[in-house]
Amino acid sequence: MQKADDHRNRTFTWEDPAQSAQKASQMSGLEYLSAISREEIPMPPVMKLLGVEVLLVNENGVSLEFVPKEYHYNTIGGVHGGIYSTLLDSVISCAVHATLEKGIGYSTIDLKVNFIRPMTIETGLVSCLGNVVNSGRRLAFAEGKIIDQANKLLATATGTCMIHR
Repeated sequence: MQKADDHRNRTFTWEDPAQSAQKASQMSGLEYLSAISREEIPMPPVMKLLGVEVLLVNENGVSLEFVPKEYHYNTIGGVHGGIYSTLLDSVISCAVHATLEKGIGYSTIDLKVNFIRPMTIETGLVSCLGNVVNSGRRLAFAEGKIIDQANKLLATATGTCMIHR
């Protein structure tokens, strides 16, 4: 039986994602993501849920910073693989988004993640980096990685995004 002091809770707030999506349709991907980086447009709700606060974007790719917390843990005391996957999908798909012109959308159709090292609270701040490897008219291929502050590789991923023209 659990004791009362074993219970924890967490709350978070987010803005209406429909308003941000409307703005996204009126800007290039790079303009939109740069506006998020400058905090002119709010982070997507999923990033708020995870606790991601920093998004950086340029022509070469996308990076975000993440600090693992206890609420990211799986049943054996490490950050859940779904968190790794969500972070990597985010930087990969945002790297693709940054290359797209106004009015062009995308969706992830494939994601392959390689889990290399465990992530825990003790890991501290990690950087998630994504860049486009090749982009065509219908498909874009990108890669991502998660590294700790000592530049140790925690995970890698490759992904494919369908481009919606």
